[in-house]
Amino acid sequence: MYTISQVASLLKAESKLVNTNAVIEQLLTDSRRLIFPETTLFFAIISQRRNAHAFISELYERGVRNFVVHKTYEVSAFENANFIFVDDTLAALQSLCAYHRKQFNYPVIAITGSNGKTIVKEWLYQLLSPEYNIVRSPRSYNSQLGVPLSVWQMNDDFNLAIFEAGISMPGEMQKLADILQPNTGIFTNIGNAHDENFASLQQKTEEKCKLFATCETVIVNGDDDLILKILSQQSKAEFITWGNDKSNSIQILSQQKKEHETIIELQYQNKKDKLVIPFTDEASVQNSISCTVTLLYFKIPVEVINERLQSLQSIDMRLQLIPAINNCALINDSYSFDIVSFSVALDFMQQQNQYTEKTVILSDMPGADNKGAYAEIIFMLKARSIQKVIVIGEQWNTYFPFLKDAIIDVAYFSSTIEFLNKFLANHFRNQLILLKGARRFHFENIASVLQQKVHRTVMEINLTAITNNLNAYRKILNPGVKIMAMVKASGYGSGSAEIANVLQYHKADYLAVAYADEGVDLRKANIRLPIMVMNMDEDAFEAVIQYNLEPEIYSVNIFKSFDAFLDKQGLQLYPVHIKLDTGMHRLGFGMNEINELIDLLKNSNRLVVKSVFSHLAAGEDADEDAFTLLQAEKFKDACNKIESAISYPFTKHLSNSAASFRLPQLQFDMVRLGIGLYGIDSSNSKKLLLQPAATLKTTIAQIRKVESGDTVGYNRRGKIDADAMIATLRIGYADGLRRSLSNGIGKVFIRGKFAPVVGAIAMDMTMVDVTNIPGAEEKDEAEIFGNNISVTEVAKNCGTIPYEILTAISQRVKRIYIEE
Repeated sequence: MYTISQVASLLKAESKLVNTNAVIEQLLTDSRRLIFPETTLFFAIISQRRNAHAFISELYERGVRNFVVHKTYEVSAFENANFIFVDDTLAALQSLCAYHRKQFNYPVIAITGSNGKTIVKEWLYQLLSPEYNIVRSPRSYNSQLGVPLSVWQMNDDFNLAIFEAGISMPGEMQKLADILQPNTGIFTNIGNAHDENFASLQQKTEEKCKLFATCETVIVNGDDDLILKILSQQSKAEFITWGNDKSNSIQILSQQKKEHETIIELQYQNKKDKLVIPFTDEASVQNSISCTVTLLYFKIPVEVINERLQSLQSIDMRLQLIPAINNCALINDSYSFDIVSFSVALDFMQQQNQYTEKTVILSDMPGADNKGAYAEIIFMLKARSIQKVIVIGEQWNTYFPFLKDAIIDVAYFSSTIEFLNKFLANHFRNQLILLKGARRFHFENIASVLQQKVHRTVMEINLTAITNNLNAYRKILNPGVKIMAMVKASGYGSGSAEIANVLQYHKADYLAVAYADEGVDLRKANIRLPIMVMNMDEDAFEAVIQYNLEPEIYSVNIFKSFDAFLDKQGLQLYPVHIKLDTGMHRLGFGMNEINELIDLLKNSNRLVVKSVFSHLAAGEDADEDAFTLLQAEKFKDACNKIESAISYPFTKHLSNSAASFRLPQLQFDMVRLGIGLYGIDSSNSKKLLLQPAATLKTTIAQIRKVESGDTVGYNRRGKIDADAMIATLRIGYADGLRRSLSNGIGKVFIRGKFAPVVGAIAMDMTMVDVTNIPGAEEKDEAEIFGNNISVTEVAKNCGTIPYEILTAISQRVKRIYIEE
């Protein structure tokens, strides 16, 4: 695309170039996603949580020779490398991609709004693909980083671009508008997302509307007076409006919801037409209308639009890791296939180190019947050390010989039907499988045969939320403070190995488990981070040594026992963590035992102290801060004595999730994050902006009418005062739903409304009242806790704490891991 000297010139920046003709094809901002080092330009982005200059040495060792760095960065240690020096590396990335955008004259559609951006983008991609070869934002790449990286994909092979733009703070949209320079805009809606960062709804709307300042056409819901007013002030575009008001360009005359579809009568250009939308929920209907209006603008006839709408499916934009047959796991990413989203899926796959064998199932790539695209796919597979590849589609028949040369275990099928006809379950055992295909190949049928069949109650773990929460805490930590992440009790019910892999990928410093066998399981899952074992006993000594775990030493007896065991093994300088009791009175050396501890440490060369720590009794409770600070003083005094005696430094840690935020002066060298990682703010600060990581949900098995005066459930405890519609859910106390939520104390969330529990919760089933939920039907999803009902609220209703709710979810409940 460009040479490094051209990039330096475009950025008007100083540079130190040893190879001015070095070709730049890939832009990189995350060192973990390097694929093509020779043609990669790395931008060392500086953010609140990380300075990417720290990864330049690693990238240099891996073959990267082109870098954009801050002007003060010292580069003398890197021979034969090209450096461009700038004031702001993110701004430089945006500037380069804005220039790149200007090199292409085909239409660019830009989409913004509070919700629906990604769905509208993906549906437009499907609906317009017959007429256009489309480049689009991969997944939800709509941020200050995502937008420029999306635009960088533009080349002469395409004739239409569809990008989404999202903002979370004032001042961001203008930068995205300068990069995208769209011809056509779509404003989906305005809602309450990121309200906390804007002074008012009007300010947020004004910011979003900046995207459309130079558009020729903007498609918008004309019934939203605020959006229309601000757009009229900020843009000279032609507005194509839709809505119920007769002033709209396209008027919705009527809307009729049936069992599985919505029929809309609309009027435009003095004629009436019917639109048949294969959805009934309001969000999907509105997104479908936005897409329809866009297709009308592109002069697609209504009858063609109706035909194409029927092929649309609800799109889950998240990567899912779900249990599969024969002890396998499946990453189901089967709705689309392009180079960037394939790279993202491979990255997600690489995080899951607990699987030693990895299999990728691929379809043909839409619109990419050329050797270069398939060569890139094959290179990516080889670079990620994928052991087994199955390809499906006629185009792969041409490129299959090249694949065989790169990957040892390969198979080819001409169609999905052929693969399913020849499918043998015993060919898939103890492996991680990535399913990546274009929509027309219907890979959902492959997912169906691979997926483990269990009952429909699931706990969904959002790995992106856990990453967000990890970074939220990083932002409030003092410089240099490390993070120990607690993954005990199967990751608070969420799954130890899966959570640990994410934490390892995002560079947590330490993990902690309750018992040695939990640590052993993590080592077997290829977790390489140091792991502290908190509850040690003599039976665990052998496993601790064998699997390189680091024990907590909390008493004189356990010190002497472990010291003697190390002596028998001939081991020296084994890392341990010393637990002090400063007031919790559970485990730990008391303050009156410090001198004895010091004597033990001075008389043994078999143990080396990695850290000294204590446990706060009430770190989340402001009323107990005096006691907490007293604990901290005792801790500091004891640490000073130990450090003076043994004459070498060690890590000190005291704070849990709540204290890390509430009492930053107690962060010491490291903090221990537990429940906060899962989105529960035990400090009640409401300023950390944590995201709930776990969602427990089930489905409706049956709905029946129960007449007034009748009863529901065991012991007739559910009294019905008026005729009611009662839904039976596939969840009970054997799944971890507490019986204390019976008889209206608990509730669930169905179709945007709350449904109270009726009667007593049974072992496998729960009944709820859906009388006031129009359209509720069997197989509908019911949220027990998640984004709409918090774990904290459920715990409060049960008279307990969120920890107990999360850890009590039964292992028979399938865990599904997603990345957004």
